Amino acid sequence: MDAQPGPEPTSGAANAAQPGTDEATAAPWKILCVDDEPNIVAALRRLFRSSGYQVLTATSGAEALALLAQEPVNLIISDMRMPGMDGAQLLEKVRNGWPQTTRVLLTGYADMKSTVAAINSGEVYRYVTKPWDDAELLATARQVFEQQALRREKERLQAQVHAKNAELAELNATLEQKVVARTAELSELSQKLKKNYLTSIKVFSNLLEWRGGQLSGHSRRVADLARRTARAMDMSNADRQDLFIAGLLHDIGQIGLSDGVLARPVPRLTEDEVTTYRKHAALGEQALMAMDDMQTVAGLIRTHHERHDGLGYPEGLAGDKIPLGAAILAVADTFDDLQIGHLSTTPLNAADARAMIARGRGTQFHPEVVDVFLQVLLEAAPAAEEPPVMVAAIDLRAEMVLARDLVSSDGVVLLAAGHVLTPELIRRLHIRQNRDGATMLLAIRKRKKP
Repeated sequence: MDAQPGPEPTSGAANAAQPGTDEATAAPWKILCVDDEPNIVAALRRLFRSSGYQVLTATSGAEALALLAQEPVNLIISDMRMPGMDGAQLLEKVRNGWPQTTRVLLTGYADMKSTVAAINSGEVYRYVTKPWDDAELLATARQVFEQQALRREKERLQAQVHAKNAELAELNATLEQKVVARTAELSELSQKLKKNYLTSIKVFSNLLEWRGGQLSGHSRRVADLARRTARAMDMSNADRQDLFIAGLLHDIGQIGLSDGVLARPVPRLTEDEVTTYRKHAALGEQALMAMDDMQTVAGLIRTHHERHDGLGYPEGLAGDKIPLGAAILAVADTFDDLQIGHLSTTPLNAADARAMIARGRGTQFHPEVVDVFLQVLLEAAPAAEEPPVMVAAIDLRAEMVLARDLVSSDGVVLLAAGHVLTPELIRRLHIRQNRDGATMLLAIRKRKKP
């Protein structure tokens, strides 16, 4: 295996990290670090313990499985190259025996074939290259625990929904008012589930945007443009929702690309780099393979670089063989890429980007999609809403509504626009502000006058 070179990890990132205990539960998060090099597991133990996490260590796959049999953990971080049972084999066994344990692969060599095999067999959440960056590894752990907290909340809410359904079944048919009240309560729970689901998707989409540069905000802009175009084309609500999620995640396959490749426009990549870059659509589909309810989204991600004339990738599909959602995503993605300089040596303004889209009508792009997309762009903007009020965390009150996404300094969406604040959520915001030592300002929607 490849050892972590240099001195032990610095404590700076650990000191800046958030505490390892979830505010919704008394028990701290538990991490299992597996590597056959004792100095590596020691470094990982110091890094995570300094952030408040419980840390278990093992120096072999067999030892790791024995530990899991005694006390399941929230996150396992395993090296790829280990004698006997390698990281891919270990994580596959963990997936089968402890599916709730999130799996992260730590690899010290650039072997895409082995990495993809590990992703497929062990459903790896993410892979991190060695030598690792403390801040990146801590951020990955924090992301895992945030998603697990969301999943727990979702399961809790689903249990509440089932309980309320059972109550409704026992109600007397004549108690119409109670039925109406329970139905309204269930509707509110359902909306909360949907909001949590979309929030988790947005958090997931931020994985790539953490790399910074041109990527920042790209996925959200593409998702919004695609959804507006789909609405203009009278696509169903379900199809629009799938397309919006695909827009947020369409570049997730690029997470394995180097910073150097991501920082340069496509025309400046070498032939080998272009070959690697073009794999990201298929890799994005593979990343969602294990999620049954995301297969439509996965298909859109795979085909969003196909061309109407059949000259795209990865399969060279043409015409109506390309899903309509993917055809929309292709136009929205290209339009934003042209303006951020991803597809050209210099960024284009909006007018020139529109002209380039129009020039690709019937060749690169679906002609009807181009017509509708350009019309959507040219439609008169709605009357500007009254600007939101910026409110400090200390002055927040229950029932206030966010006017814009609340984004952390790392670019992570903490709360989505439209979120209604609750006393418990305000309490957690106060804790975060005190922990970070910086004033937190939130954009609050102004109440409409009666």
